Amino acid sequence: MLKLQGIESGYGESAVLRGVSMVVDTAKVVCLVGRNGVGKTTLMRTLTGQLKIRQGRMSLGEQEVTGWDSVKRARGGIGYVPQGREIFPQLTVKENLLLGLEPCVPRTKAFPEEVLALFPVLPQMYHRQGGDLSGGQQQQLAFARALASRPKVLLLDEPTEGIQPSIVEEIQDVIRGIKAKGETSVILVEQSIEFVRSVADYVYVMDKGTIVAEGVQDAIDIEQFEHYLTV
Repeated sequence: MLKLQGIESGYGESAVLRGVSMVVDTAKVVCLVGRNGVGKTTLMRTLTGQLKIRQGRMSLGEQEVTGWDSVKRARGGIGYVPQGREIFPQLTVKENLLLGLEPCVPRTKAFPEEVLALFPVLPQMYHRQGGDLSGGQQQQLAFARALASRPKVLLLDEPTEGIQPSIVEEIQDVIRGIKAKGETSVILVEQSIEFVRSVADYVYVMDKGTIVAEGVQDAIDIEQFEHYLTV
């Protein structure tokens, strides 16, 4: 579903990603792990088009999307739940959700019922401002907003960070449910080894802007994980 070949990207004159290559198969959950500051979020921003690809190629399905901007990538099937959620605090829950429909072609104002069924608490809060929700509720809102356009690839940047255990379990179930439907691939940036083991099909380990290890998650030694996650 998604293929990266020798991706280089960064901020200003600073290069962060160096020769990153990845393959994400259809309806699989691929986890990206590594300590803070090694380039994981930079990769997420590069995939969404917020940062330009300086070298390398990116393909979505059979379509090369290297030169596409963030709007075209969203419309092409890339959904994103950023680190920190980034919901609009002054907008209502319903307004935040409707923004998730913007990438849809043709345009629609009907929010998918199957997405709301994944997060039944949200319809009960339609008229509350996003900023009044708890951290866990905001994460569910950001998740639902990203799923609204039925993306082909869903990018999740540390969705369990600072979230209460009950919501973490719900997010875990949602990811498993997405995989079971067989329509959407997931790239998950995550620090929790336990969470990675519970949902991942394949794992990439990043250090200093490069991929240093990869494999089916059961085949990667836990000690190798710990080495690259230790500050």
